This record gives sequence, C-alpha cells and structure tokens, in this order.
Amino acid sequence: MDRNDEVYKVGLALHGHKCPAMPLGLRAGLAAMQALGVSHAPDGQLTALVEIDRNHCSTCFADGIQVTTGCTFGKGNIRSLGYGKFGLTLIDNKTGRSVRVVATPEAMRRSQQSEFIQYRRKGVPASQVDPALVEPLIDQVLSEKTEVLFNVEPVKEIKVPAMAPHAFDTIMCAECGEVTVERYARVKHGRIVCIPCAEKM
Repeated sequence: MDRNDEVYKVGLALHGHKCPAMPLGLRAGLAAMQALGVSHAPDGQLTALVEIDRNHCSTCFADGIQVTTGCTFGKGNIRSLGYGKFGLTLIDNKTGRSVRVVATPEAMRRSQQSEFIQYRRKGVPASQVDPALVEPLIDQVLSEKTEVLFNVEPVKEIKVPAMAPHAFDTIMCAECGEVTVERYARVKHGRIVCIPCAEKM
C-alpha cells in the first residue's frame, strides 16, 4: 500500500490530517481481517475492540480501523477499551473467532523518536507540521511488512462488552422539546425528559 491507494485516501479524507497513527490503524484492520479471513463489514458482521483511550497520544489509530474494517462508532460495532495501547481485537460475530493485533515495540519506538512526534509533544497540531517530516513515516507504515509492524495472535477467550440493540422508539422531552431515544428518557417531577434535562437542578 502507498499514499496513492484508495484506502489510504479514504482514511485521510475521514481523518483530516497526515500522521502515522491513522495509517497504522488502516494496516491493523487489514491484518486482523486477513488473519480471520473476513472482509469489510457493511453492517454488524464484525466487532472491533480498540485499546486506545480518549486522551491517548494516537487516537487517530481508530479512524484507520474504522475505514478498513467497517466497524464504526455510528454502527456501534467498535468500542474503545481505554487501555492506552495500540491494539485491536477484531471479532467475527458469526463464528465467534477473534484475533488481536498490537503494534510492535520497535514500530512504536520508531514513531515516538521521530521529529514529527517531537513537534506534537510541543503542542503543534498535526496539520501544521511540515509534510516533509510526516510523509516518510506514513510511507514506512504503509509499505512495511505486517510482521514488522504488528504481533498478530488469535484470542482464545474474549469478553465482548454487551451492546444494546438499535432502538427506534423516540419521545419528545417535556422540558427542552428535543427528541431522544426512548430508553434514554427519564422521569422528572412526573414528566418524561431527556438525560440532560433530568440532570438539571
């Protein structure tokens, strides 16, 4: 894969800036699907458990995973586990088979020692770092052998966080007038309200 690949272009369009973590997510998703023998999920065929956290240094990793696997926050089949790691467990919901893909220490060390990351540590937004500093890192991630970037292993036992089925029933909040999914409604002073209104004093 290289920067002319359509998958990379889609990832970049979604993500919005050049960095090595989004392409690393692309490659992690592809490695996991190859190991399981599955393809991109148009619906809920796969579940992705991503080990990043909200303030993790490379949450960009998850955007690449969404692009390649089809597991998206919109479809509800991707979860952030909050471990602060560059890891992905991909589950084939039909067979129950799963695989864990985690970035190797060497791949991470290379990235962490780069000039690009030094700028990011100083608080420079990724979009404002000179492309000449980041594009070689991206090229390396896109072209590197899978076994250099990742450890890929089947998962013997996996505990998938429970996922509620899609809800289509809605109500109108008696306080703010906005529509909310019914199962998130609360009763406040005998009236049906949304969560933010229920929490207001």
